[in-house]
Amino acid sequence: MRGIDNLVANTVYLKAQKLCYADLRDQRLHLSLPKPLRLPSGSRLPYEYLCEQQPIGKKLFHQFLVASNTQYVAAAEFLEELGQWALAEAEARDKAGQSIMTRFCKHDSKSFLSYLTGDTAQRCLAVSEKDFEEVMTCQVKVVTRNFLKGKPFSEYQRSPFFEKYLQWKEFEKQKITDKYFYEFRTLGQGGFGEVCALQVKHTGKMYACKKLCKRRLKKRGCKKLALLEKQILEKVNSLFIVDLVYAYENKTHLCLVMTLMSGGDLNFHIYALGERGLSMERVVYYTAQITTGILHLHSMSIVYRDMKPENVLLDSHGQCRLSDLGLAVELPGGKTICQRAGTNGYMPPEMLQQELYDTCVDWWSLGCSIYEMVAARLPFKDYKEKIQKEELIRRTLEDECRFQHKHFDDPTKDLIGLFLKKRVEQRLGCHGEDPRKHRFFRNINLPRLEAGLLDPPWVPKTNVVYAKDTEKFEDFSNVDRVEFDEKDEKFFMELSTGAVSIPWQKEMIESGLFDDLNKPSGEALNGDEWKSKSCVIL
Repeated sequence: MRGIDNLVANTVYLKAQKLCYADLRDQRLHLSLPKPLRLPSGSRLPYEYLCEQQPIGKKLFHQFLVASNTQYVAAAEFLEELGQWALAEAEARDKAGQSIMTRFCKHDSKSFLSYLTGDTAQRCLAVSEKDFEEVMTCQVKVVTRNFLKGKPFSEYQRSPFFEKYLQWKEFEKQKITDKYFYEFRTLGQGGFGEVCALQVKHTGKMYACKKLCKRRLKKRGCKKLALLEKQILEKVNSLFIVDLVYAYENKTHLCLVMTLMSGGDLNFHIYALGERGLSMERVVYYTAQITTGILHLHSMSIVYRDMKPENVLLDSHGQCRLSDLGLAVELPGGKTICQRAGTNGYMPPEMLQQELYDTCVDWWSLGCSIYEMVAARLPFKDYKEKIQKEELIRRTLEDECRFQHKHFDDPTKDLIGLFLKKRVEQRLGCHGEDPRKHRFFRNINLPRLEAGLLDPPWVPKTNVVYAKDTEKFEDFSNVDRVEFDEKDEKFFMELSTGAVSIPWQKEMIESGLFDDLNKPSGEALNGDEWKSKSCVIL
């Protein structure tokens, strides 16, 4: 019977992932946006936050611009086309550049950037292919952005488009409960509970839910670690790190709802799918994405501390993201720590010796991970080799890395060797340089990579579940004799903050719900109706 249960669970789970957003439109007919709360008198939202960082704010500002005068339309279209040019390749890039010069840099064009003045205007009129990038990206783009931050931004905040933004911000605050989702099969297990698949009822978006047993958290004294992971996940915003989208609680668990990575982890791909190890094409591709994710963490003074293939997950498109930030720590202002953390075999010498360290430890761990992707073993420990922890530490501190696998080419050996320098001052990435400039990444188009536009070398099959069978997950034992006090309840509330703004707004746009609820026919509800209707919706 267990085999049948697993088959049914997989079938339902796979079917849910193939849901068409258009199929949900009938279910959305009773949905509408709430009335917006007025901003306090004198309060001002910064342009960068409202029109660049917030996906819905950015979209509504763009709609405002294209519905306004020709100057505003030209500015909006120029920035849009310049962004497309930056991501284009070869001939397409040349054509995009020519189009920009013709449309926006000619006096007789309807889309001429008439708000430009002085030297910027002169250089725009005289721009050629030779100085296009310098003039348009370093000068005209900056002036255009400053122009939009002035009168257009002020007018936007007095427009119906901004009123609509405030409605969406109010909608974003809705209370999240179990009723907001459909729940599917278990995908994995953590130290405090299971990880299962969820689907948002009114968008169809699939996520993974990491459940943290409240009693188990308290008994093990791990509340602070859970809160720290949640706070770090809230701060990061990268295509190469899993998104935290919702954080809520029920009677027994705290629930962190994150990006669903249905393609399995890299450890599984290295050891369990065909011949051990990955092709060099996949190694280079994944390493470029991993490095980009690590650089994003480091730009926010966050040390990952648990870089290993098992924590790198693939999504349904074959793109990879870093996951499990439970050991991550913030070190602002050049701070250092000496605490040992991570996984044996991936920890660098300075951490093993409990010396002071910072973000440099992540580059050592990445070097170990690249080595493992190629050779299906660690630099200082062979596949399935059983050695004492002390011996592994000794090898890490004393032995040199050997490259005996047939797939190690010169660029790969050089990159790994630079990451595995035992002295921090000699290690690649530890002096503010970008490791992606190494020749190992010579075939990677970084702008397209960062935009998520590079085609992956491997894509998961849509009819396969890359997770253990459901019967192989053990049931968690009950945790008895744990009582909660006011401090615990305060902690639960601190962690259960509902929707996380940026990924939630992306979900609303990608699922089509943004367009459906922005139709003029949808009238806003008053406050009382909104509260009661939320219960029905969720």
